[in-house]
Amino acid sequence: MYNILVTGASGQLGLELKAIAEQYDYVFHFKNSKSLDITNHKLFEQFVINEHIDVIINCAAYTAVDKAESEPELANVVNHLAVKHMAEVAKAQQIKLVHISTDYVFDGKNHKPYVESDLTNPQSVYGQTKLDGELAIQAVSPANSIIIRTSWVYSKYGNNFVKTMLSLAETKDELSVVADQIGSPTNAADLAKAILIVLPQIENRSPEIYHYSNEGVCSWYDFAQAIFELSNLKTLVKAIETVQYPPTPAKRPEVSVLNKKKIKAAYGLKIESWYLSLIKTLNS
Repeated sequence: MYNILVTGASGQLGLELKAIAEQYDYVFHFKNSKSLDITNHKLFEQFVINEHIDVIINCAAYTAVDKAESEPELANVVNHLAVKHMAEVAKAQQIKLVHISTDYVFDGKNHKPYVESDLTNPQSVYGQTKLDGELAIQAVSPANSIIIRTSWVYSKYGNNFVKTMLSLAETKDELSVVADQIGSPTNAADLAKAILIVLPQIENRSPEIYHYSNEGVCSWYDFAQAIFELSNLKTLVKAIETVQYPPTPAKRPEVSVLNKKKIKAAYGLKIESWYLSLIKTLNS
């Protein structure tokens, strides 16, 4: 039986883990920034020791991509320095660490799915701080630790593209959505299940990086079209290029499709298509 600390418990992935926790014979401690401040290193370490934690699943992150451009110090504290300390605690206490990272560590100029060993080149403060967190884990090198990069996360919880589209459709008959940014949506519910399938199988001497998203590829335009069609909404979606969209402080990857071959082979995962997984979420 594992005694698991889940950080970022108020986020999409944390809430999806909480939703399925009772299906597993584990003890879970779900903590958000108010109940456990991961940037308070002494407090965090003391909690892990006092509660006899033997697995950390780090879903916590500074994810305000555009805001990070004006708050680089705060993004660095959460996405990098706190993660480095987690790795140090995991190593000292000899416990497992599962850290969630992002496709934003890449520049989006690859025209084939990214594998874990591809060159990183973040184009934003958010992407850079997430990469720094990855590098910190690798430098500390706790055994039985993995980094999972994911992309385009959505769920029935929190703020995300799916819920934004459905909300906008209530008041707008037509929406313009970029069609030249390509990726793979990730249903947080599927990622949560994958993490708990992978967890008991983790056994490595040094940190391993894996990619996870749902199968298949689409643009944001394609994604929006599917959302409306499956929801029986008549909202018209107009395809536009990124240059036609109002400029944002942070640059987004143009193509950030992740190759999942490594994680599927290592842990025997079967990953559902983004379209079928979207149907389940909309039905829920």
